Amino acid sequence: MSQNILAGDPPIPLVLRRSARARRISLRISQLDGRVTLTLPPRVPEREALSFAREKESWIRKHLAERGADVVMGIGAQVPISGRLHDVVTGTQRRIRITDGIVEVPGPANTVGPRLAAHLRGLARTRLAAASDRYSAKLGKPYTAITLRDTRSRWGSCTGTGRLMYSWRLILAPPEVLDYVAAHEVAHLREMNHSPAFWDQVTRLYGAYAEPRKWLRTNGGDLHRYRFAPPA
Repeated sequence: MSQNILAGDPPIPLVLRRSARARRISLRISQLDGRVTLTLPPRVPEREALSFAREKESWIRKHLAERGADVVMGIGAQVPISGRLHDVVTGTQRRIRITDGIVEVPGPANTVGPRLAAHLRGLARTRLAAASDRYSAKLGKPYTAITLRDTRSRWGSCTGTGRLMYSWRLILAPPEVLDYVAAHEVAHLREMNHSPAFWDQVTRLYGAYAEPRKWLRTNGGDLHRYRFAPPA
């Protein structure tokens, strides 16, 4: 795997990777982080891949523009909490406070992102645990543990031993989306598949799930645009 740059305003980083299974050059733009990846067959020179990227430059820039820029957390930024945008302002108290459309974060500027991420992670754990408890009681089958991660490929999972895993970024989504994901994973305690019987369980636990599922497919990638690491 190597890094290259597609010149322009702004320049676009390109990741070049080789695959023994590739039969032609392919191009992919991640909706999670905007990474542009070119996959090459083993014997294709890198210059051909770069030429291919230049031919597709308009398409690449269009899709990157549609995705939107990353949002680095700091004073003056906005972050969605339970689906509603909140202005990040300087807090005057010792703890983070979330009020009507405002989240107050005390402390030095370079700690705002990490402190806010830790707070949101705790809030996500509380709400996901409550939803998981509610749905597992309704299902009549307990789970064994809950883990929160910052996953990029899935919003939740359930193991054969009853361990539930969720992305803490679900706290950024509307409450009904968080609840749907919890119902989805709890339903796996009974059905470790995506058969009609599984979806029947989701319906029994949550109700009509088409809208929150559609929201997650359409807007879920945007939740990864919010960056909480301290500025370099």
